[in-house]
Amino acid sequence: MVNSTVSVVGGDDEINPSLLTFIEKYVNSFAKWDLIRFFHDLPYSVESAETVAHATGRDPDSVVRALQELTQLGLVESSVVQSGETLYMLTSDHAMRTLVNSFILACDNAQFRVRAIYHVIRALQTEVRS
Repeated sequence: MVNSTVSVVGGDDEINPSLLTFIEKYVNSFAKWDLIRFFHDLPYSVESAETVAHATGRDPDSVVRALQELTQLGLVESSVVQSGETLYMLTSDHAMRTLVNSFILACDNAQFRVRAIYHVIRALQTEVRS
């Protein structure tokens, strides 16, 4: 169930504006969607890109790119350990974690998922054209 202050879809079957903004900014690829779900499900996990790639079944190079982009956007935090390896974790920012939680909970609604998938595909098509 989504937080009562954030409805999944509006009366006209459109995605709630705050969730739409979240999708457009952070979930503009299916790889990022998978990474957001991974860190939502393991919110205190600190992992390498290789571990995240293995856990999500994604190509390590695409995971590295997506993690770097999410880090630049502030959704994921990174740190370089003594061995030189970069480790990633979900942001500690409470407001951002709340948005992540709202998005993942909204994904339980089939109508929301279909609309979110549409927006991800549209973002990917726009990226290809650029």
